[in-house]
Amino acid sequence: MSILVGLHHTTRYEYDRAVWLGPQAVRLRPAPHCRTPISNYALTVEPAQHSVHWQQDPYANWLARFVFRERAVAMSLTVDLEAEIAPFNPFDFFLEPYAESWPFTFPPELREDVAPFLNTLPAGPRLKELVSSLPREPQSTIDFLVVLNRRLRHLIRYVTRVEEGVQTPEETLASGVGSCRDTAWLLAEVLRHAGLPARFVSGYLIELAADATRRESEGGVERDHAALHAWTEVYLPGAGWIGLDATSGLLCGEGHLPLAATPHYRSAAPVTGTVEPCEVRFSHQINVRRIAKNGGSAAELKTPARRTR
Repeated sequence: MSILVGLHHTTRYEYDRAVWLGPQAVRLRPAPHCRTPISNYALTVEPAQHSVHWQQDPYANWLARFVFRERAVAMSLTVDLEAEIAPFNPFDFFLEPYAESWPFTFPPELREDVAPFLNTLPAGPRLKELVSSLPREPQSTIDFLVVLNRRLRHLIRYVTRVEEGVQTPEETLASGVGSCRDTAWLLAEVLRHAGLPARFVSGYLIELAADATRRESEGGVERDHAALHAWTEVYLPGAGWIGLDATSGLLCGEGHLPLAATPHYRSAAPVTGTVEPCEVRFSHQINVRRIAKNGGSAAELKTPARRTR
């Protein structure tokens, strides 16, 4: 049984004066590999005097490039989409026989194909200790990944962090706390140091109250909820890219809508661009509503707006 939901996402930047905006790259359209069907999508940007060019980045993610023709006192981006939320089995895949047991070796030609997703940063002592503690005796590859994902879920306490940027794996391990993007980047680095290709993913997470499983520490959600989120995908021969959400300790499901999947988190930011030096006020809000379930409908529910200066 599926539920058709509507997601409404607004992002607004208010400037202390009229300023020139440089080109803005917007990654707010579900990626081609999104498993949840998207029946309708629209992206509206103000100021209206602009040109837009849709393209795909080197990793096939959708990217809209906006060029503005005049000064602006504000810039807003509005996403409206409809998604068909239908449960699917995240373990419904097959592995190549040589990849069924961990550890395994990638064939040279495949390793060359996934090379950008194997690049690692220098590891600090805490990351080295974590990687060296990973089991090396033969075991099911799926079991290995499930246990690792759950281990990070319990090792790193989830927090909502409004500061810009992503913590290094060493910072996240030292503090024992991190946002979804911090834990996603940590898991990507752990997987790569273990020899498995991994990529950072930014996207939407839609959770419906009846089957909410977001975070045990929060006891799930009591009402329908949507938010920008980050997770990790690992490449498994025969299965392709498999999503791992270390903030919940679960494999990604129908509520995970990827927007950008890239080797480095810098290339997955929802919005990147330049603006004249100025003071900026930022606001952000995501609404989710049930449109239909077997011909029914439901009222719109809203998540609180979050504001920073």
